[in-house]
Amino acid sequence: MKKSDNPADPFKKALSEATRALADEHELNVTFSADPSGVSGDTMRLPQVSRRMTRDEILLARGTADALAMRLRHHDAGTHAKFAPAGPMARELYEALETARVEALGARDMPGALSNIDAKIGSDADKKGYGQIKAAADAPLSVAAGYLVRQAATGRALPAAAQHVADLWRPFVEQQAGDALANVSEVLADQAAFARLSRQVISDLGYADQLGDDPEDPQDDDAEDNAEQDEESGDNQSREEDEGEDAEASPERSQEQTQDERQAQVSMDDQSEDELSDEAEMPESETPPDIPPPVSDASADYKVFTQEWDEEIRAEDLADPAELERLRAYLDKQLEPLRGAVSRLANKLQRRLLAQQNRSWEFDKEEGVLDAGRLARVVANPTTPLSFKVEKDTEFRDTVVTLLIDNSGSMRGRPISIAAICADVLARTLERSSVKVEILGFTTRAWKGGQAREAWLQAGRPAQPGRLNDLRHIIYKAADAPWRRVRPNLGLMMKEGLLKENIDGEALEWAHRRLVKRPEARKILMVISDGAPVDDSTLSVNPANYLEKHLRDVIAMVERKKAVELLAIGIGHDVTRYYERAVTITDAEQLAGAITEQLAALFDSDPRKRARVLGMSAMRRA
Repeated sequence: MKKSDNPADPFKKALSEATRALADEHELNVTFSADPSGVSGDTMRLPQVSRRMTRDEILLARGTADALAMRLRHHDAGTHAKFAPAGPMARELYEALETARVEALGARDMPGALSNIDAKIGSDADKKGYGQIKAAADAPLSVAAGYLVRQAATGRALPAAAQHVADLWRPFVEQQAGDALANVSEVLADQAAFARLSRQVISDLGYADQLGDDPEDPQDDDAEDNAEQDEESGDNQSREEDEGEDAEASPERSQEQTQDERQAQVSMDDQSEDELSDEAEMPESETPPDIPPPVSDASADYKVFTQEWDEEIRAEDLADPAELERLRAYLDKQLEPLRGAVSRLANKLQRRLLAQQNRSWEFDKEEGVLDAGRLARVVANPTTPLSFKVEKDTEFRDTVVTLLIDNSGSMRGRPISIAAICADVLARTLERSSVKVEILGFTTRAWKGGQAREAWLQAGRPAQPGRLNDLRHIIYKAADAPWRRVRPNLGLMMKEGLLKENIDGEALEWAHRRLVKRPEARKILMVISDGAPVDDSTLSVNPANYLEKHLRDVIAMVERKKAVELLAIGIGHDVTRYYERAVTITDAEQLAGAITEQLAALFDSDPRKRARVLGMSAMRRA
């Protein structure tokens, strides 16, 4: 076996072995990457260590490894999910406090690990500029709360920049939640008890309204359901008794009603035979002609001059493989300065999805998987019956997301590049979370009308012809296609001459039709556009609001049918006048964050939280 010439390899191997031992996960796969650190399935990503092996690189890698290993060892996802709050700010505080708990718990008997984590915390705080801030409001409360809990649990000073943040927030936190924080050390080893304390701290800090229902309160839903069932059964019984009394009181009346019903049935049968004979004698000339189906399900008034040259085409059919690879490389080069930021957003989205995708359990069942966490009760009292638990299904395992991207000429440049790379990141991230993704694009085949306009001219320019251009609907990625096979396709958006005009209404209806045919239980459609539909050929011979009205009709149809959850992101233009749930961003570079936040909000299991996040987006727009 050839010996490696990389001086960092022995260190990486030793750190990998130590991390597996610390996490008590002997099958853990440890990798070193420039991508954001984290754990995905059975793989842990650590910061890259170069051949130079600088002191900062080594400390950061060791600190990250220790922190992630302690979370694997001391964190139970089911307990975490059981006590998790509903609101966004409460959830951030809850996550920060749990991170502080597992790191402090794991380092109680390993001071060296605590020193490594100090280096990681210090590096993160320095990168975010926490050492230079002047006011507490310039740093997140959740970060400061995590620092203060860690300090209270370990009695150890924080790195300078982190200590600065903790000191700025300390007066407020100790005044509001000082009593609860005084008991941190006592409950550090009991995750459920610590989760209760965390909820108390969150309430003391002023976010009690975001906690949601208390997971340990007895549920009244069953009692209410039983009461409703009793009431319904009582009503049914009363009706049956009343009918019985009526039947006994007037048997003659019942016989009369039966006889009348028979006579009515006979007359109806006779009438039906007469009508059938009349219809059979109707001459063929009087049969009404077939009415052509409407072009749009959303609006019977919307017309298209001809659909002969419209096309629905796969991206790989618009360019050869070599050109797609070249365009993909060009896209990657264009987005190189944003790769770090986009990767962090992808990691954030995946963490939020995986946090909900982790196992969730229902406890105290009579059958299922033996609940080892409750065996202590049996040991203390042998008469106590064994307790079992049953895994609950997550809400979004059976989900498909369609990303519909405006491929019009006005998106050329930075907007289409950002949209393409965000589609790339979302597809990879959601696919790892068992969520299927479809990526579609829409434009026209020509500027100012194509062959459809030529046909209209040859037909003598009839008035009000309707849509007068050739559509091009592009499938960049089908929902069932693995991402690795279609990765080059998004480079097609960089192709010169592809982006032309946009007819949003028909594109939205096309994407909606594709979605409703999918077998998944939950369907989400996200539209990325930079303004109103525009096609000069159509608008020059139709009313000025022709395409805009059709778009509004399609949106109303989608929202009325409620088979698909619809939201939109506008780049540089306000799309909130069309879409009920929409976000408008002023800079294309904000697109990645907007997509991530909106999708993460949609996947929250609590509908109140989804509504709250979308409402906050609306307030930010205002």
